[in-house]
Amino acid sequence: MTQPSILWEETIQPGATWSHVLKRGTALRTTDIEGGANVGALFFNFECPVERYNMPDTLKAQHIAKLTKGGVLYSDMGRILCSIIDDTVGWHDPIGGASSAKSVAEKYGAKSYQECRNDYTKNARDSFLMELGKWGLGPRDFNSNLNVFSRVSVADDGAMNFIPGNSPSGSFIELRAEMNVLIILNTCQHPLDPNPLYAPKPVNVSIRRVEPPKQDDPCRLSCPENDRGFTLTERYFL
Repeated sequence: MTQPSILWEETIQPGATWSHVLKRGTALRTTDIEGGANVGALFFNFECPVERYNMPDTLKAQHIAKLTKGGVLYSDMGRILCSIIDDTVGWHDPIGGASSAKSVAEKYGAKSYQECRNDYTKNARDSFLMELGKWGLGPRDFNSNLNVFSRVSVADDGAMNFIPGNSPSGSFIELRAEMNVLIILNTCQHPLDPNPLYAPKPVNVSIRRVEPPKQDDPCRLSCPENDRGFTLTERYFL
């Protein structure tokens, strides 16, 4: 699907990191090129990074266990960082977390850069920390991440199960920035992905200008809590 008014577009390679300050009034579309991608994501208020994405508040305020079109990403100050204005997947995982060097080595084998150059095995936690460092942030700023394109179900006994095939080729999600949001992405595999092979996938990202949300915006009206979240966010910019 062609997007109007694209300001920037590029491909994030498999196992790579990416970051950008998504300005209020723009939207980021992320597209799963091959199918089966996973994109780990962290979100911060760029002007004041101590305010960042809060997974528990995002889920409990909207009474959800997944993220999809019409949902929003709350900060830990009750404001809205981003709204999901379009989505062809229907389920993005907010609870699965990020892989570590230990988990990746145990699952795929440890392959260093010195040994394999750009084909070394990467993990989400170290990838996040590397990208956070470019913005003066560090381990204390690493918090719960969103896993775009992935789905995890939780059984009655609490077991978490990764659902393969959740995101076909060409699937996309579009996030509208309600603040100036520092977004940190990586394309490492989901920590619960049962694939025994190290096989991260590439994604396409593009940015375009969008209209500000109106009073009848679907994300605002999806629940009473979101209306309050938008009001707090608008007050921030007065």
